[in-house]
Amino acid sequence: MTELKIQHILTLSYLLSKGAKHNYVTITTSSLGKNIKKSQQAASKHLVELEQNNFIERIINGRNISVKITPKGFSEMVKLSTILRKSLDSSPSYVELTGTLISGMGEGAYYMGLKGYTTQFKSKIGYVPFPGTLNVRLDQKIHQEAIKQFETLNGVKIKSFSDGKRTYGWVKCFPAKLNNSINCELIILERTHHDDSVIELISKSCLRKTAKLKDGSKISIKIQINS
Repeated sequence: MTELKIQHILTLSYLLSKGAKHNYVTITTSSLGKNIKKSQQAASKHLVELEQNNFIERIINGRNISVKITPKGFSEMVKLSTILRKSLDSSPSYVELTGTLISGMGEGAYYMGLKGYTTQFKSKIGYVPFPGTLNVRLDQKIHQEAIKQFETLNGVKIKSFSDGKRTYGWVKCFPAKLNNSINCELIILERTHHDDSVIELISKSCLRKTAKLKDGSKISIKIQINS
């Protein structure tokens, strides 16, 4: 039994979107190529191969081609859809990182204690954080790359504000667990002195004391992603 080839999936997807499950849909190879972002020659070859393997039926009338997906072709697309849906649904909704505890510059305690932040923290994440942040250096390049996605993900947004003298940037919070046991939040800052290798965590209590950590301690962080 011939299996559906990866390069043909876009062609069948386009045909399905045009109603080719039940109807003969009239197309040209140039229009097909444009819609699947392939050349006219590639689109023509797709149709020939799909027909040869009994995934579609074709009726040719000059430059126009009428195409209908066969039950076999539709069945293969259903199988693919089922596999993809299962994979997507079972995909972990968290990011796991490891790193080393380092000392910060002491600025976290000041900023976390500003009323413009504390009021919002209380209402949006349910508590006022301990004054200070836990600084973790991500030692592995793959973890430094993984953390970048949080810049564009939707976390709990703590809005920027002004005290009349200066403006303080926004903060995004993502629920996390430290060492698989202690609840905390990863914070992404609009303005930070750190590069991509350092992340900051906040919590209700002092994480250093709660987790019995010191500079150089190896720790793990599991960060929740809301879909």
